[in-house]
Amino acid sequence: MKIMVRKKDAGEITIYIAKKDLEEPIVSADKEGLFGGVVTLANGMKFLLPEVPPGTKLPLTLEARKIEG
Repeated sequence: MKIMVRKKDAGEITIYIAKKDLEEPIVSADKEGLFGGVVTLANGMKFLLPEVPPGTKLPLTLEARKIEG
C-alpha cells in the first residue's frame, strides 16, 4: 500500500494514506530510526516500513505493508 510519511510543524510524524484519505500520527515504532520496522498509528493500524537510507528527507512516499491484527 502506498503511504506518505510526513513531519508536521510541531515535530509529529504522521502517515497519510491517500487511498483512504486518512492521516494519523505514529504512536510507536519497533526501530528508533522509524524505517525498516513496524510502526503503529494512533487508530491502531500497523505498517511494516521498508529500509531507507539514513538522512532521507520527509515527506517521503513509500510502499508499505499493512500488518493485520
